[in-house]
Amino acid sequence: MSNLIEIVDSLENRISKLLHKYDLLKQQNTNLKEKIKNLESNSEVQNDQLKQWEEKFSALKNANAMLGSDEYKRETKLKINALIREIDVCIAQLSE
Repeated sequence: MSNLIEIVDSLENRISKLLHKYDLLKQQNTNLKEKIKNLESNSEVQNDQLKQWEEKFSALKNANAMLGSDEYKRETKLKINALIREIDVCIAQLSE
C-alpha cells in the first residue's frame, strides 16, 4: 500500500511540475505575442517613414534636374511628358 502512495505522490509532483512549466510557457507565449505586435507596429511605422523619404528623394531629384543637373534630366523629361499627356486627356474629357 505504501508503494502505491509513493507512486501517487510521485505522479502528483510530476503533474505539479508540468502545470508549472505549462504556466511559464503560456506566459512566455503571451510575452512573445506582445513583442510580435510591437515589432509589427514598429515595422509599419518604419515602412511609412521609408515611403516618405523616397517621395522626398524623388522630389529632390526632380528639382535638381530642373535646376540644370544632367544626371536626372531624362527621368524628369519623361515625367513631365507623362503629366502633359494626363492633362491632355483631362482637357479632352472636359471638352466632350
